[in-house]
Amino acid sequence: MAKAIRFHETGGPDVLRLEAVEVGEPGPGEVRVRHEAVGLNFADTYFRTGLYPAPLPAGMGVEGAGVVEAVGAGVTHVAPGDRVTYTGSPLGAYSTERVMPADSLIPLPAAISCETAAGMTMRGLTSAYLMRRIAPLAAGDTILVHAAAGGVGLIVAQWAKLLGLTVIGTVSTEEKAELARAHGVDHVVFYRRENLAERVRELTDGAGVPVAFDSVGKDTFAASLASLRRRGLLVCFGTASGPVPPIDAMLLARAGSVFVTRPALADYIADPAERAELAGELFGHVAAGRIAIGINQRYALADAVRAHQDLESGRTTGSSVLIP
Repeated sequence: MAKAIRFHETGGPDVLRLEAVEVGEPGPGEVRVRHEAVGLNFADTYFRTGLYPAPLPAGMGVEGAGVVEAVGAGVTHVAPGDRVTYTGSPLGAYSTERVMPADSLIPLPAAISCETAAGMTMRGLTSAYLMRRIAPLAAGDTILVHAAAGGVGLIVAQWAKLLGLTVIGTVSTEEKAELARAHGVDHVVFYRRENLAERVRELTDGAGVPVAFDSVGKDTFAASLASLRRRGLLVCFGTASGPVPPIDAMLLARAGSVFVTRPALADYIADPAERAELAGELFGHVAAGRIAIGINQRYALADAVRAHQDLESGRTTGSSVLIP
């Protein structure tokens, strides 16, 4: 019997249970994957709390990496023995093995371990579309990145430096500030004790930034908006502190005819060709050492409750993985 983390009701971390599950054989268009590592993402907590609805009981997690054990009819792009990674598939990644749709799988280059892949596939592809698809960014531009010591923040900062950008990053502690600077953040702002918009204006000679990347949500939305230059873009791609408030269109006009977008990774990897292009660029940077992936927390699968507690309390930095 395989083992998996499941939840039968929504709520706090304690609703997560380690259970024995029957996996079975893959059907048409499916594969059976044996996980070597599983990604821990803040979005996982949204399913657990019910912010993102899921039929109950449900599995947990949408990101993992491992080895293909068996394939169903019609599957041609992967074969048993292949190393693969994925993100965005149906819930169920917190498991020792699972049957899942083959279309979700991305072949993994030999230079990248399954643990690294599990710690970066969602974060890395998110960073890829933020840097390469959201807005035209030119060398010399300054961007604002919230949660700069988080999994996405650290990758975005490194990618931004490859593009010749200056990075203003927000953090909550001195430890996280040191980590952010080590990964390319030029200017650190302690958003809980400093006036973010004022600091951004100081650092940009009063102009503001052309793009602000905000994964925090409710607590930082107003300051992010106030940090934009005229006709700037606020990218709200996460809600760690809660959903952003309703947006009054006139507020955008008063802020300088600014724009707000709320993108989702799924819409940037829905096209297999675009997903392969973004993954190829990400894997190339990581394999060449231009972008480092820090796996700063490792948990046993059975310790999923503690992993969620650490994640929600802000005790984690960089990427975290569960080891089945």
